[in-house]
Amino acid sequence: MSIRFAILGTANIARKVGPGIQNSDHAELSGIASRSRPAAKEFAQALNIPLVFDSYEQAISSPEIDAVYIPLPPALHAEWTIRAAEAGKHVLCEKPLARNSDEVARMIAACQKNNVVLLDGVMWYHTERAARIRNLISNGHLGSLRQISSAFTFHWDSMPMENIRMHRGMGGGSLLDLGWYCVGAILSLFNEMPERVFATAQWHNHVDTRMNAILWFSQGRMASFECGFDTVRRRWIEVAGTERTLYCPDFTRPWSTETAAFTTLDGEGRQAVHSFRYVPQETCMVDAFCQLIRSHNIRHSWLELSRKTQQVCDVLDHSARTEQVVSVGESECGM
Repeated sequence: MSIRFAILGTANIARKVGPGIQNSDHAELSGIASRSRPAAKEFAQALNIPLVFDSYEQAISSPEIDAVYIPLPPALHAEWTIRAAEAGKHVLCEKPLARNSDEVARMIAACQKNNVVLLDGVMWYHTERAARIRNLISNGHLGSLRQISSAFTFHWDSMPMENIRMHRGMGGGSLLDLGWYCVGAILSLFNEMPERVFATAQWHNHVDTRMNAILWFSQGRMASFECGFDTVRRRWIEVAGTERTLYCPDFTRPWSTETAAFTTLDGEGRQAVHSFRYVPQETCMVDAFCQLIRSHNIRHSWLELSRKTQQVCDVLDHSARTEQVVSVGESECGM
């Protein structure tokens, strides 16, 4: 039996994830909820969704809904995740999972108390390409890992103050919007928490509009990343080992809608291209979420990665605001 979804809100990202739910063999998009009925009706008509809810409360209390997708601003993630969990609904929540680690802890506790699955909305983790990258690294194809570097940026001509990304209280800033992907990738591939970090940022309205960061790990390994709203669109990652380098030019979302790929390169310049048939990563994420629900896996490794990604983001934010190197504390990522 398919998992019946409702979407809370009509944000732009919901127009991508909605079809991803509909294209999954394990899910059906049963409802859309909005505080604006005209917006909900328009969304429902566009995607042929049968149920229109006049409020988020109606959606989470409906017996015709099993799970909710939350594309709301980060400031609302904790409230509606907790309320959905208390109503017995599984939760697929957009990234960042919350604004800080305290909120994430409350969200996880509520979902586990009510025996429902919580998954953050990082799609690329659940693709065939990402699985192949993890397998190559864990099998030692690159040798011993030494360095991971990444960038995720896009360019605004001017900073739009009406955008939630420009308001700290709403969970804005380039770190939580873009750097979340870089931090999560670094933690999952090193399979370890950093020992200490340093970040520097440019600020506008108390929000980081650009951040550059260094993360130190055990055994002399390091990572660095850049995120920001003032540079041409980039979304690459490079993983360097003692024997080979892996480079992916578009790790968060393939540039092409036909193939997804990455390359490996040895020390003599010999290159191998690893290509995969493109599958919409929204559907890959929904399939993974449904599998967690069917297996009753409420303490899955992706949730631990989310928790630790938020923890590292908190420390990076503190480092950027104090302009100091900051110790992280924990030593294992749990992936």
